[in-house]
Amino acid sequence: MKPRGRPKKYRFVYQDPEIRQFSPRGKPGRPDETDLGVDELEALRLADSRGLAQKEAAKLMKISQQTFSRILRKARKKAADSLSQGRLIRIKGGQYVVSPRHNPTQPVNKPL
Repeated sequence: MKPRGRPKKYRFVYQDPEIRQFSPRGKPGRPDETDLGVDELEALRLADSRGLAQKEAAKLMKISQQTFSRILRKARKKAADSLSQGRLIRIKGGQYVVSPRHNPTQPVNKPL
């Protein structure tokens, strides 16, 4: 059976994450898990860590501002739920391409 709907565009990220999971301490037993996509992690990094506006961050990821906003909202919800409930966060998957030209130290308004 063919997938339905429009295919997702690839999101451009600077590099694959070096750390692939975060685990809570002090919770006995095996904690529940939450999967955070690589594209969601990149959206969090650009918006919250670097402090870029959504429009600028969306340009770097080569997606629309609305798509970036949706990815960011989903990533923030997953992170907040996981932190507040003591869940393990696994970073994996997502529609992304690693782009070495997307350098986080370059100013955003210069052409790449």
